Amino acid sequence: MALRLRRKSYENKSDRELLQAYRLSGNLDLLGVLFTRYMELVYGVSLKYFKNREMSQDAVVDIFEKLITELGKHEVDNFRSWLYVLTKHYCLMKLRSLRKDISRTVNIEDNEYLFMENEPELHPLDRADDESVELLEYCMEKLKNEHKDCIRLFYYDNKCYREIADIMNIGEKKVKSHLQNAKRRLKICMDGNNEREQKK
Repeated sequence: MALRLRRKSYENKSDRELLQAYRLSGNLDLLGVLFTRYMELVYGVSLKYFKNREMSQDAVVDIFEKLITELGKHEVDNFRSWLYVLTKHYCLMKLRSLRKDISRTVNIEDNEYLFMENEPELHPLDRADDESVELLEYCMEKLKNEHKDCIRLFYYDNKCYREIADIMNIGEKKVKSHLQNAKRRLKICMDGNNEREQKK
């Protein structure tokens, strides 16, 4: 009963008061009360970037854990605004981390794919910055379903060729073909939209 009353008293405190109390005590319950106020915000921002409920739910957990270390490094005046920026940065970094190393995305014995993956220009899928995320998702919706599925499984769900082949019930070479065609179409779509924006 006492714990319940104490938690209720925490909930009546302002963000600033909770933050100060947490800094003084290191009590994670205080941080939990503060974070709970903005869990929907964190989830909503994550969903905007990831377009994936499971990834967004994982992001909520990861960002709470990240708070513990980040709050020790920064002076925070407006917790809500700071948390929004932290969440946005986390999502962008997560998307960038999905970029695959050439050695993982290419079958070295297959010269056709080796050539295509070693294009000197960075592919739009690997440029997951703030400006390109929305355009990327717009162009993703224009892909054929099998191409879209391959892209999401490979880049967003971190599946390998064999896993994707098993999930989609197709051969590994077909997976590679879908990925290459999808990336090529995404690049055409994104570059085309960028050119139109520049001409306006």
